[in-house]
Amino acid sequence: MILQFTSIHNQKRGLLSSMLSRSYADLIAADPIYWKEEERNWIQFDHDAFSNMESVGACVFLSWHDQEIIGFGSFDPRQRPAVGIVGHNCILPKYRGQGFGKQQIMEILRRFFSLGIKSARVTTNDNSFFIPAQRMYLSCGFKETGREACKNNPNQGLIHYQKRSDDLCFHGHGKKPPR
Repeated sequence: MILQFTSIHNQKRGLLSSMLSRSYADLIAADPIYWKEEERNWIQFDHDAFSNMESVGACVFLSWHDQEIIGFGSFDPRQRPAVGIVGHNCILPKYRGQGFGKQQIMEILRRFFSLGIKSARVTTNDNSFFIPAQRMYLSCGFKETGREACKNNPNQGLIHYQKRSDDLCFHGHGKKPPR
């Protein structure tokens, strides 16, 4: 099942924050104080993306399957050519476990390669909810580079990963994209 990717143009404000809230509903319920703060960040991200279509918004893409939006990916290329940062890799709950998150990551890596970015970095949470994401990053060829405590929640930690450009494979087949 191959995804199609489109820009967020012609979509309504609130779409990105709504998808994040739906995707993390279980976390919000389990630890509302910490995740409600993150929810404010998601609303700000949505606002920034839709208010700045040529910068932030250009670094967000929607993922479609069977003519339905099933998630989105985002990235930050501002440190290029040295580094590109993987942002949100959001798949709605009913579409998880089908390889769609990995397809989004591969699309981000493809975009990094086309921008001449030498290294991709991503950070995820160490909460057990994120074990599938942790496994996915490793299966995409990322290497763990460190861990740290979350600044605003001592019960949560962050895991950092990195992947070098000589390992930015095209769609996971070990080939560089055509020029």
